[in-house]
Amino acid sequence: MPAKFRRPLLLAAGALLAAAVAVPVGSAWAAEPAPPASGSSHAEPRIVGGNESSLAEHPYAVYLTDQSGAQFCGAVIVSESAVATAAHCAKAVSQSSIRVVAGRQDKRSSDGVVLSVSRVWVAPGYTDPTKGNDVAVLSVRGQLPYRAAKPAGSSDRSVYAEGTQATVLGWGRLSEGGQRSDVLRSAQVPLVSDSTCKSAYDTYDPSSMVCAGYPDGGIDACQGDSGGPLVVGDTLIGIVSFGDGCAKAGKPGVYTRVSEFSDAIAAQSQARLLG
Repeated sequence: MPAKFRRPLLLAAGALLAAAVAVPVGSAWAAEPAPPASGSSHAEPRIVGGNESSLAEHPYAVYLTDQSGAQFCGAVIVSESAVATAAHCAKAVSQSSIRVVAGRQDKRSSDGVVLSVSRVWVAPGYTDPTKGNDVAVLSVRGQLPYRAAKPAGSSDRSVYAEGTQATVLGWGRLSEGGQRSDVLRSAQVPLVSDSTCKSAYDTYDPSSMVCAGYPDGGIDACQGDSGGPLVVGDTLIGIVSFGDGCAKAGKPGVYTRVSEFSDAIAAQSQARLLG
């Protein structure tokens, strides 16, 4: 079975967007993309089996909407002018349509700030989440007045040890195909060995990916969580990328390995400040 992006509410571009069936729900839109062609990957992750979380503890957690306010992915603050997210999120809608919502724990509130995007950087070589390089940096118009996460660097090997407890954050679905969360949620998941992840996903690449989850499933990211952070303390070690469904036994979540891209994230997050 092909791996799926963890975000069913991901609004894809081009033909996929045209094929989506959109149903208005209140002021938002529930967009369910048409089934992907065989061999393609479309994920919509959310936090399954977690609990409501607090921006007081994780102020760097943000989410992305289109210009109509429909949330489709997560992201994480990496500087006062930039957020990191998944490349497939950055490519889901046009740059002019992306909005970064920060400081808003409950999507139904008007807290925090809503900023448009002035620049999008996508990792070179990205084509599909299952092939790696699923990371992007969005520069915003304005300032993000909240504490940034610290991206893991090449020397931060210990945070990637098998069994390390990490925290995944997001506003995605509460179960596969289920209701979307209105509030920020988090879950604790242990990192999985490269060999275990390779046995679950043929395309797993340990140089640019890392897996986290429980052997019996039950706790995971899900649709709508793509692009959100996986952290150990305040250290950003992963970005939600893809998975096979949500919280399935033997199918841990796959995250972009941030340490592989830390130099690029740092350079891109400072680009506007230096320009």
